[in-house]
Amino acid sequence: MHASASTSTVRPVAGSRFRWRVVDIVVASVLGVASGLIFWAWGLGYVGPKLLLEPLLPGLQGLLDGPWLFAGVLGALIIRKPGAALYTETVAAVLSALVGNQWGGFLTIEAGLVQGLGAELVFLLFLYRAWTLPVAVLAGAGAALAGGINNLLLWWPGADLTFIVVYLISTIVSGAVIAGALSWVLARGLASTGALDRFAAGRERRERV
Repeated sequence: MHASASTSTVRPVAGSRFRWRVVDIVVASVLGVASGLIFWAWGLGYVGPKLLLEPLLPGLQGLLDGPWLFAGVLGALIIRKPGAALYTETVAAVLSALVGNQWGGFLTIEAGLVQGLGAELVFLLFLYRAWTLPVAVLAGAGAALAGGINNLLLWWPGADLTFIVVYLISTIVSGAVIAGALSWVLARGLASTGALDRFAAGRERRERV
């Protein structure tokens, strides 16, 4: 009887690891809103660098895509629940669209959904169990690949092969470094402050220390 009671005490509730709590929704939403403001600001600031890169090699402007891709990866690294990447990236896109940008509401939100899905599929591939730097880099690259294909279809239909290859390589590199690696560093930095103590990311960081 004692052994049975002890076992039932430590056994997690089925599916609890994947069940969203109220705090998960609140924090993911806050991350999405904050990221959306960064999306909006980058929509204004990227124009100058874009004008410098385009004459160098058409398609090289894909290097500037990373700041629009990080929300989903960061949200997933912190929340660690199915749908976190898609949710956070979409909230960021919605906020950016509501504030207003040159691409319009529908295309901004549609892009957020596609990019979030690209990151989400990578975390799904690892069954939402791996939150390492390599996985974060792959998720950033996944968001970039999905977003890059979407951009090519919507904004550059009929582009030549050179442009397509240069653009996809550029945006994947940007996604891997900025949305992937930098989001992983940021998540670890937040965890080290104690701000994520209610999340596995924060507890994991404390245990290592």
